[in-house]
Amino acid sequence: AESLLAFLLLLVGGMFSASTLPPGPLEKVFQYIDLHQDEFVQTLKEWVAVESDSVQPVPRLRRELLRMVGLAADRLRGLGARVASVDAGFQQLSDGQTLPIPPILLAELGSDPKKPTVCFYGHLDVQPARQEDGWLTDPYTLTEVDGKLYGRGTTDNKGPVLAWINAVSAFKALDEDLPVNIKFLIEGMEESGSLALEELVRKEKSGFFSSVDCIVISDNLWISRRKPALIYGTRGNSYFTVEVKCRDQDFHSGTFGGILNEPMADLVALLGSLVDASGRILVPGIYGHVAPVTEEEKRVYEAIDLDVEEYRNSSQVKKFLFDTKEELLMHLWRYPSLSIHGIEGAFHEPGAKTVIPGRVIGKFSIRLVPHMDMSVVETQVKQHLEYIFSKRNSSNQMTVSMALGLHPWIANISDHQYLAAKRAIKTVFGTEPDMIRDGSTIPIAKILQDTTQKSVIMLPLGAVDDGEHSQNEKINRWNYIEGSKLFAAFFLEMAKLHS
Repeated sequence: AESLLAFLLLLVGGMFSASTLPPGPLEKVFQYIDLHQDEFVQTLKEWVAVESDSVQPVPRLRRELLRMVGLAADRLRGLGARVASVDAGFQQLSDGQTLPIPPILLAELGSDPKKPTVCFYGHLDVQPARQEDGWLTDPYTLTEVDGKLYGRGTTDNKGPVLAWINAVSAFKALDEDLPVNIKFLIEGMEESGSLALEELVRKEKSGFFSSVDCIVISDNLWISRRKPALIYGTRGNSYFTVEVKCRDQDFHSGTFGGILNEPMADLVALLGSLVDASGRILVPGIYGHVAPVTEEEKRVYEAIDLDVEEYRNSSQVKKFLFDTKEELLMHLWRYPSLSIHGIEGAFHEPGAKTVIPGRVIGKFSIRLVPHMDMSVVETQVKQHLEYIFSKRNSSNQMTVSMALGLHPWIANISDHQYLAAKRAIKTVFGTEPDMIRDGSTIPIAKILQDTTQKSVIMLPLGAVDDGEHSQNEKINRWNYIEGSKLFAAFFLEMAKLHS
């Protein structure tokens, strides 16, 4: 009897080999996404065609933004989601005019208490784009060339928002049970400071966000063209202005040159005192609160796949300040940096204008990292510049202001959502992800994490060369379609860990 049973098991196993086994739910979802990828690209084309520019405050573009939010709301309702369009009020412009802020979408799909609830944050607005600025194609007409989907918003952030929707729609189309409850937080003013969003998040802490297990942001890029990444930290930003004033009018350099303290000379000296040629910030005490590098962190940087020479060539930079991969990445992500951005009030047009500016404003920023204290940094910068200015014995007036302060964000890579994302990446891409930080600032991550007290993960889809905010922005078809699969796999892995 035992031998007969073994024979029957062997026979059944032969009839249903790995290649002929009926596909499981995830495999069916993957097949569906592959078969319907042209439809998903077509929807992205329709979304890109909407000029949802939030940066330029003009009525025409604001109407486009409202139309874009409406399209997304309709798409979510088509999935069966409960969608609330929350009135965000009006934006007051400097000239006294007002423009409507597009409503913020709060959508919910499923409320099974036995399932984890995953919330996706995304935005529908884009940076300005004109073909005459150097685009090879019309920025608002999705154009595919060699597998690259060019168009404004393709990678930042319409493509990732749609990839999440694609994953959900695949489960729904196949009548497969969604492994998780889904929530969407979608706005239309991210490129202009996310007006009204923080207030809404605070208001909904005990409502919309109360049942959420984790929040996913997909508004970043990999550090590679082909290898996926997970992001667990971003730098903050303190933006400063330093004004030097003699008088409100400019001077003729022939009439006044040599007999007064020139504001521009003072300002150049002040800006030159901030950072040295090796990139080290010269403000005393600035490194005092920077989190020390641990051995575990060193191992994370060693594991990242980065060809420094290829990265340098693709950046079109002759030489970086650092030669090794580890030094380069640490100074991009986990050490502060100081950048000088410009001077307001100085003559900058072509030609020779012999003018002494009477009042100039220098602009610079410091990218903050854990555990730097923003108020301490502000005090350190002001004290340093006041000291440098006092040594010049100038009769001019000098004023330093911190115009913007945004905190850094850091996540715990041992949290469940990072483990789930790693497994999902392994399933879809067949490799472990690079564990990276982002040197820029994404305020919503810190706002969501601190306000809701929920875990936040950054799960990017775009490749390093996607050119977000730049001319010829694109997302690869491969990233867009495989990214849709990645989100589907992530749902399943979150459900496994929850159970």
